Amino acid sequence: MPSYNPPLRDMQFLMHEVFKVTDVYQAMPQHAEVDADTINAVLEEAGKFAANVTFPLNISGDEEGCHLDKTTHEVTTPKGYKEAYAQFVEGGWPALSCDTKYGGQGLPFVVNSALYEMLNSANQAWTMYPGLSHGAYEALHAHGSPELQAKYLPKLTSGEWTGTMCLTEPHCGTDLGLLRSKAEPQADGSYKITGNKIFISAGEHDFTSNIVHLVLARLPDAPAGSKGISLFVVPKYLVNADGSLGERNGIYCGGLEHKMGIKSNATAQIVMEDAVGELVGQPNKGLQAMFVMMNAARLGVGNQSLGLTEVAFQNALAYAKDRLQMRSLSGTKAKDKPADPIIVHPDVRRMLLTAKAYAEGGRALSTFCALLIDQELNHPDEKVRSDSADLVALLTPIVKAFLTDNGWIATTQSQQVFGGHGFIKEWGMEQYVRDNRINMIYEGTNGVQALDLLGRKVLGNQGASLKKFGKLIAKLVEEEGVNEKMSEFITPVAMLGEQMTKFTTEIGFKGMQNPDEVGAASVDYLRVAGHLVFGYLFARMAQVSLRAIADGNTDPFYVAKLQVARFYFAKLFPETATLMRTARAGGKTLMDSDAALA
Repeated sequence: MPSYNPPLRDMQFLMHEVFKVTDVYQAMPQHAEVDADTINAVLEEAGKFAANVTFPLNISGDEEGCHLDKTTHEVTTPKGYKEAYAQFVEGGWPALSCDTKYGGQGLPFVVNSALYEMLNSANQAWTMYPGLSHGAYEALHAHGSPELQAKYLPKLTSGEWTGTMCLTEPHCGTDLGLLRSKAEPQADGSYKITGNKIFISAGEHDFTSNIVHLVLARLPDAPAGSKGISLFVVPKYLVNADGSLGERNGIYCGGLEHKMGIKSNATAQIVMEDAVGELVGQPNKGLQAMFVMMNAARLGVGNQSLGLTEVAFQNALAYAKDRLQMRSLSGTKAKDKPADPIIVHPDVRRMLLTAKAYAEGGRALSTFCALLIDQELNHPDEKVRSDSADLVALLTPIVKAFLTDNGWIATTQSQQVFGGHGFIKEWGMEQYVRDNRINMIYEGTNGVQALDLLGRKVLGNQGASLKKFGKLIAKLVEEEGVNEKMSEFITPVAMLGEQMTKFTTEIGFKGMQNPDEVGAASVDYLRVAGHLVFGYLFARMAQVSLRAIADGNTDPFYVAKLQVARFYFAKLFPETATLMRTARAGGKTLMDSDAALA
């Protein structure tokens, strides 16, 4: 049976030593009183909830799955899930970073991000039920009318109701311009919505008395394509003027998807038959509100793979220390045992360190983005808000794609550490692999994220956002460029930063001649950009660790941090050289392949 220990020490290291979040919050009136003790206390309790309440339900929930009553269209979740959610609500966890105006606790997003990492490690499928509510909350918070906000946000904040995102239809996935769901205006200002949606995570369940669906649909006179999309809030039960629940709405679960992983999350086929909805934002302007949901979800998906990377690593490490197999190549290490533990073997250490590096780098990036979001939303300086927003936009596709690709590498290699036992269900590793696989697909496949990064976020603004990130690297180089102990961490990042300018310009020029060149290079480009970001963050972590050791701190944590950073730069970061070469190879061998793909 697997186990899980919340990585509180590493979270505290990032928040208090690397990013010094409480110093940053001093400039924000909303968070100025948030101190390290408060953050640590919240994280400790969050870790207990994840480890003691949701983690024990992970394997049993996967085995039991969800069940749909096709007569009533109601879904029953696995044993213990509903009760765990009640504890979650009672503890105030849904409201952690929500607006105090609607009953939220108003804590920084950094804290909420850490909470969800631990929940994802413990039980990704369960975590998706409350997690999906955040996208609905953010969209209504940003674009809902005061009436809609008053009606829905307090219940979403408290967790009394949950929310979903109803975007995908059977004939179209990411290309939402093709959607067919229709919205007919009614005399009372509401809309009757008819259509079918698929792949709706947490689309039906028994956790709450109501589910608030945010639905994309077309008005009768809507222009074709993505410019004709509107967003509507469509509750499972209609809401009366006094806030009580009214009659059942015409939206229901017509079926549950049979899936490779996340089996205990109800991935629903949603049917709408004259369902009553209310418009969110302006007619035909649903894309703007949709991207609020999508960007929140994309950051959340990266967090899901981060959680699975961490828990897979923890269990692979414990197994490697215990499992006896062969003798060390450099001589017997466990003389009192018939064989050495497999952790003595170089390749086992390579797999373990890969998972650990991707967990620590991913946690640093997730924390960094959360802090940027706090600044974007709450900093009094307009330039800080603007710069933070630009960096979050740049980093969002990297968080989604790079962290989920790395999560796949980490979970499969952690499974490999177990040998044959990794393929056996009782050890839990095969579930982490299965559950992680969806993260590379949904909320826009990783190929779509790569196009978004290169096409929109880099070439789309002539590299302005990328240059802002480059300034962070330049500042670190200026601080530590003459420090010999930092050279092994700084030099590779500085070199890649310089190469990225030429690399990006080349691809942009080729893309002007033939847009397929951008598509051919984009996946490799995103991974290079991901390593540039990770390299910067590992250099910052090494900087703090070296200073702590120089100050006489003997905590082995800092030594371990440096060892992981050295492994990352020696064994993982050099992938960028190959990726730049394959990206520069262009699109001819891909597109001139009609005979091969006939």
